[in-house]
Amino acid sequence: RIPESERKDGTLKYSKEKTRKWQELMDCGRELLRYLAEQVPRIYCLEAEPCPQEEELALSLLLQPLEYFLFGEDPHVSLEKLQQSGASSQLCGRVFKEGETTYSCRDCAIDPTCVLCMDCFQNSIHKGHRYKMHTSSGGGFCDCGDLEAWKTGPCCIKHDQGSTSALKLDSDCALEAGLQERAQKLFRVLLQYIADMLVWEENDILPAELQPSVKEDTYYCVLYNDEHHSYDHVIYTLRRAVSCSHKEANTHTSLIDKEGRRAVKRGTYESCQQAKRLIQENSEQISLQPLRVEILHSAVMAHQSFSMRLGTWFQQIISSSVGLRQVFCQVALEPSPTAGRASLISRLMLHDAKLYKGARKIIHELIVCSLLMETEYKRLFAIEFTKHYKQLQKDFISDDHERSISVTALSVQIFTVPTLARQLIEEGNVIKVIIDTVMEMLSEHLDNNNRFHFQGYNSDKFFRIQVIFHDLRYILISKPMIWTNKLRTQFLEGFRTFLGMLACMQGMEEVKRQFGQHIEVEPEWEAGFSIQMQLRHILSMFQDWCASDEEVLLRAFKECHSTLMSCCNQPFHGEATDSYMCKHILHARPYRVSQEPVTVHLPVSRLLAGLYIHLCRTGAIVHLHEYAHCDFAYFAEHPLRCLVLAAQVSAEMWRRNGLSLVSQVYYYQDVKCRDEMFDKDIIMLQVCTCDQRCLLFLLKIEMVKIVELLKQWNRLTEEMLHLFIIIIGERYIPGISGVTKEDMTMREVIHLLCIEPMAHSSLVKALPENESRETGLENVISTVATFKKPGVSGHGLYEVKKECLQEFNPFFYHYSKSQRSKAEDAQKKRKAQEGCDKALPPPVPPPFSQAFSSIVQLLRCDVLLHVLRQVLQKAVEDTTTQWTEAMVQRAMHLAAQALLEEKTQLEANNEDDVTFDFSLKSLFDFLSKLKGLPSLEAQKDMIQWTLQMFETVKCLRVKSSPLAATSMDQTKPEENIQDKEKAERKRKAEAAKHRQKIMAQMSAMQKNFIETHKMLYENVPESGAQGEPSAPMVSKRRVAVGPRRGVALIEREVLTCILCQEEQEVKARAPAMVLTACVQRSTVLTQCRGKETYNPLFMHPDLAVGTHTGSCGHVMHASCWQKYFEAVQNTSRSRLHAEPIIDLENGEYMCPLCKSLCNTVVPLIPLDPLPLHLESAELVGQLLTFPRWIEIIMARINGLKAATQASGKTSPNSKPCSCLEYFYDHMHSLHCFLPNSKKFSDSIGNMLTVCATTVYRVGLKVPPNELDSRVPIMSWNTCAFTIQAVENMLLDEDKPLFGSLQNRQLAGLKAVVQFSAAQRRKSSQAVIQNHFMGMLGALIPHMNDEDSPSVLEIDCFHLLVGLVLAIPALYQEETVDLEPSAISTAYNHLYLLHLVTMAHILQVMLSFQELTGEDKGEDARLALELLKSVAQTDAPGWYVADQVRRGIAPFLRCAALFFNCLTGISPPEELSNTPVSSDSQLEALCSYLALPSNLFSLFEAHKEVVSQLLQRYLFWLLNFLTLVVLRKYPRKQNRLIDLPEDYSTLLNQACHFQCPKASDDERKHPTLCLFCGAMLCSQSTCCQEQLDGAEVGACTAHAASCGAGVGMFLRIRECEVVLMASKTRGSTYHAPYLDDYGETDPQLGRGNPLHLSPERYRKLHQLWQQHCILEEIVRSQEVVNVMFAFEWQML
Repeated sequence: RIPESERKDGTLKYSKEKTRKWQELMDCGRELLRYLAEQVPRIYCLEAEPCPQEEELALSLLLQPLEYFLFGEDPHVSLEKLQQSGASSQLCGRVFKEGETTYSCRDCAIDPTCVLCMDCFQNSIHKGHRYKMHTSSGGGFCDCGDLEAWKTGPCCIKHDQGSTSALKLDSDCALEAGLQERAQKLFRVLLQYIADMLVWEENDILPAELQPSVKEDTYYCVLYNDEHHSYDHVIYTLRRAVSCSHKEANTHTSLIDKEGRRAVKRGTYESCQQAKRLIQENSEQISLQPLRVEILHSAVMAHQSFSMRLGTWFQQIISSSVGLRQVFCQVALEPSPTAGRASLISRLMLHDAKLYKGARKIIHELIVCSLLMETEYKRLFAIEFTKHYKQLQKDFISDDHERSISVTALSVQIFTVPTLARQLIEEGNVIKVIIDTVMEMLSEHLDNNNRFHFQGYNSDKFFRIQVIFHDLRYILISKPMIWTNKLRTQFLEGFRTFLGMLACMQGMEEVKRQFGQHIEVEPEWEAGFSIQMQLRHILSMFQDWCASDEEVLLRAFKECHSTLMSCCNQPFHGEATDSYMCKHILHARPYRVSQEPVTVHLPVSRLLAGLYIHLCRTGAIVHLHEYAHCDFAYFAEHPLRCLVLAAQVSAEMWRRNGLSLVSQVYYYQDVKCRDEMFDKDIIMLQVCTCDQRCLLFLLKIEMVKIVELLKQWNRLTEEMLHLFIIIIGERYIPGISGVTKEDMTMREVIHLLCIEPMAHSSLVKALPENESRETGLENVISTVATFKKPGVSGHGLYEVKKECLQEFNPFFYHYSKSQRSKAEDAQKKRKAQEGCDKALPPPVPPPFSQAFSSIVQLLRCDVLLHVLRQVLQKAVEDTTTQWTEAMVQRAMHLAAQALLEEKTQLEANNEDDVTFDFSLKSLFDFLSKLKGLPSLEAQKDMIQWTLQMFETVKCLRVKSSPLAATSMDQTKPEENIQDKEKAERKRKAEAAKHRQKIMAQMSAMQKNFIETHKMLYENVPESGAQGEPSAPMVSKRRVAVGPRRGVALIEREVLTCILCQEEQEVKARAPAMVLTACVQRSTVLTQCRGKETYNPLFMHPDLAVGTHTGSCGHVMHASCWQKYFEAVQNTSRSRLHAEPIIDLENGEYMCPLCKSLCNTVVPLIPLDPLPLHLESAELVGQLLTFPRWIEIIMARINGLKAATQASGKTSPNSKPCSCLEYFYDHMHSLHCFLPNSKKFSDSIGNMLTVCATTVYRVGLKVPPNELDSRVPIMSWNTCAFTIQAVENMLLDEDKPLFGSLQNRQLAGLKAVVQFSAAQRRKSSQAVIQNHFMGMLGALIPHMNDEDSPSVLEIDCFHLLVGLVLAIPALYQEETVDLEPSAISTAYNHLYLLHLVTMAHILQVMLSFQELTGEDKGEDARLALELLKSVAQTDAPGWYVADQVRRGIAPFLRCAALFFNCLTGISPPEELSNTPVSSDSQLEALCSYLALPSNLFSLFEAHKEVVSQLLQRYLFWLLNFLTLVVLRKYPRKQNRLIDLPEDYSTLLNQACHFQCPKASDDERKHPTLCLFCGAMLCSQSTCCQEQLDGAEVGACTAHAASCGAGVGMFLRIRECEVVLMASKTRGSTYHAPYLDDYGETDPQLGRGNPLHLSPERYRKLHQLWQQHCILEEIVRSQEVVNVMFAFEWQML
């Protein structure tokens, strides 16, 4: 092998020689191409798969010589010089990858398309502003440094340094002459090479200048990406066609999707041709369109691969120097020397749709980092782009790739620049170009009347055409401040083209009412509304542009007027007729909406209305007569027809026309379209009403059109009156009155909040957005509403302020029918609570502007007054078929509007100057008669309010006359009566309010309780709280262990089966009753993640994986449960089409009552305590001392061992009888035996087996085997681990040890303990005895016993539970069924507890660090003596004693819970009153467990035995201590990882996350494990692993090791939590991050800044600690049951 240094030197020498030869030639380009022709095929595409040596060879043999030729010296030295001397770029230009987070400042961005990358945002002033976060779809670049993109702070700290250097002259950035000349030569040749090879269409030959000297017969079968075939289709096809494995096919498919193409076979032409045929045949079997496959010669493939590599090389070179970048831009844009050929960059753009995905990305990135980074070249490129715009869009529409990888996506980088947009309008007439492009694309949808008709359109193609409208919006996004004559001319030309497109939409897709038969086929309507939605902001922006210049506005109005007059949609067919009403004659041509065609698409009419408003607002209306002569009656004709159509649809006159028309009317009035549809129609009617000549016309036309069908008379009359209310009352539009846009938004918000309190996101959705995607809500919300913060769940709500309620209008024109009803009910309810009358009068509106001031005259029009009289008269006459309450309500509202108008005018002017005289019309008498109608009881308060308003206006008119005083005196008695009624109502309301307040407080307490314990269910009979029995039965001795044990409280337990509802008492020999339960593996308490326990008999102190058993507390008969489970199995198996929520094979089912997930049942076993005689126990205690007890137990163990050996070997030397006789003699003398009287029924026995088998199967992940010797061990382990989990939960929540658990938790815990205690009766006694001997051997070690682990490697509480529950087996023989007496049990429990407690004290003492200090107290002295006896240390005694107290407290708390559930003896009150963390609990725990308060005195009391044991411990310590990792006590409480307060910090981490197994920087899904903090690459093939023989994703594999299959992950870019419980089970959950409005933001849809909610995160923590993740997943899957389940195992 050649040494690296020599090989490098050789390469450098080779590069220099090549460079020198090229520089000596005059035409070096030809020589360069000849060199590439020979070298490239020797480096690339030599094997079927790309080899790692390709890049190394390309660098040394291709790129390095090119760099030497360019710089004339060592490239590294030259590049360093350029970077030091040249000007750095002010622009960032970072190209966004798909999925990358972008930021936009709402305060400073010129438009929403201006975004920053993560690094620039973090180092900019915008971080403290109002910003939005979004996920990029790829293709855009960072706008940091672009002065035209930002109002303030255009540069971050990093690029601000380049702003000064960017001001240098071009001469400062210029290259030296030689370098510039070489760069031009080299760049021209290489860019020409790239363009030629990427657009090369010949598959087996190369251009003449690239022909190699030797041509090999090697070809590639290349498969290209498309959007028609799925991943699975391609994988299936490849496996069938090229005989590859599933993994290889998956790799091919992933790379095809990523790069756009992939060589799937290498060989001869014939073999590749066969592979191509097979691929196409197999793909055609799946899809009608075959996969695109081509056969390329290896040399063609090699040159195309090197062209791609040159693209990235160019990016690196030009990014190092501004001068090199300018040279590249010059070369890319220079005209081609060949006639008829475009520039190089234009060639690449025009062939973009034919390029594969990888090549497109390279070209686009090259354009971004070169042409778009230089202002002048950006302008030239924009002109070139506009010149080819139509062709580029045609190619995109015929393409099948997404727009993000199309060159047309670069339009956003060009058209949104204000200066460029002006220049393109002036020089390239870009508005006309864009609209002409759209019209050419849509020309196929024009009918004979030159109107659009989209029936049978191609949805994909139509969607692509709509994308072009984005470019039009980009061009108009910044209106000009200064207009030039050329800009006016070109803009108006583009505006005329735009009007031509609107003219094709005017009257399109007209409908005609269906009579008789229902319509057979629903007509197409979505396409028309899709275009309308795309044009919504464009129409508004055109109006804003026009309004910014008076001349443009007037000329635009003229053009729009001419276009409208030239439209001929839905013309009149009848002759003009005369209509009479109220002595008025109307001569007009009728148009029956219910019989003739009508449409909702009137964009020209509505644009004209919008321009007219701007004329009024700007004052240009005074010059309108110079430009156009308006026929307002004609203007209003079509909008009026549309409103009549909506009214008739509301009256259900068009039901036979199907849902398509209903949907059109819905969107016509919906927030997505109404501002340019419904609102503009109302404005046009208001404009028409201003003209007095049209006033009567409007009324008569409306009456003629609406009253034509008598069947819907009432509903149509209501709609007509509502229209009058809208025309008169809706004045909150700039130009119609003196309001601002903020006033408009404020009014919208008030009326939305009058319906109900709403979240911020709901308000935003209900408000119209402007072109910058802003609603203006933040500017007004604090003025009109107060914010209520969210709780643990839900979201924050806004409530309208009381002072703003006076603005409420029950007939607000943006209310839907349901919203109006809700708002009215809500406001009436509020008024009733406040003791006010329920009248909802109209608010006082702002005055009309001068141009619209005559609209109010409509209220005193005799025709309208006639209509109102008719409505009220029919109500007074009570002709029920001819009037409705809604008609009367609307009539009164109109009367109230008129009275308010008259009152306002009288207060502002003298009476003689006021001509508005509505109060003098004859409506007062009708209203007075309505007051007593029972059918109008709901409107009584409104009628009374209207009558009072009549009196008020009357008083204002005659306030100076004597008659006024007389009138007032006459009304006083009536007013007094009214005052009394009002006071009585107020008193009742206050009483009701007081009652409601009390009920609300109770409800709030209840909700708070439910919220806190959401996952808990109260389903166990309330027979008393934990540890709190009834007073008369309380025992004085509250001791659970030893001879002074108290008396257990036994109550008769009668439970009700939730299935059959029959009651039954829990008895040992009765049919079994069971609790639903769920057994699951858990790492909640683990101290070492990823570690498994190999010997279940000795749980390691790390508690790596435990087995938890939880219950929802619901009780069933065992027989009922078995029937239910069988029914569930049968039902689930019959649903073959649906994904099962539960795993039937593993015994899962859902609780019949609460739907909690369960996988077993726990039999309920009654507590059977043995009575303990205190005096007898004390007498026995004098004989049965601790050493004597150990001696007896050891004798029994030795006897059992000897018996076992004798039965196995029949050795004559074994003496089992002597040991057994010794045991039985001493136990009999101490009265320690009783016959076994506790027998279980067969039913309970079967349920014990079912539960134990499930615990064994789940805990060890093995098949069920009830005969396995580990079954009882796992039962004891789940008992111990469940108790430890409960203690950990209580400590975490700082609650008392007893009395804090819910009844269902307590019942489940007691059932688990009793089940574990009874398990020994279902197992072989020999097995239990062997287990006991093994466990005791760890506490009393033998020198030669190598199988027993050290006491330091055992969890003492698991050991205690196992010993206590197994020791009764020592008393049993095969022939004699005995059990220990109450006295024997008491001493067994006491001495076992003492023994285990002392062992745990030793564990604690050997785990803490050393300190110094002064010793005080007896416990400190004893602690120090003990420590020095087992370890060499200088730690002070006080520290040792304190650490032991702290370290042993969890063990004592668990022991107290265990003995309480085992014996039923009540604990001391201190344990029920003080939190678990309280230091005062230790003494109460010791008292309850019969331990001395000074625990070290145990070693003194049992000194004889302990000294021998300590010697044995010391021997083990000296030999094996270095092999053991000492665990610190108390154990660390596991918590979810600490998350940053600001979510952008997490996004920053995700932005810099690198997949550990992938080298590319393509989109990943960084996912954070909330258990351990590991960052994972989820949903990616690169990080898949093998788990149990199957491929799984990174999260699934991590959850298996970190959480025993349970996982909680935060998907950072999606801002959502994923819960996992197995390879195939998971669900999403709200992330614990909220915005300032108390709402989550999944997928970062709204993009508001997010901050950590401690309450939500605490709830997630409790979900984990309480083992409710699995339950939450199942509940979620039950609510959202999808047909095709998500593949959670691939996450």
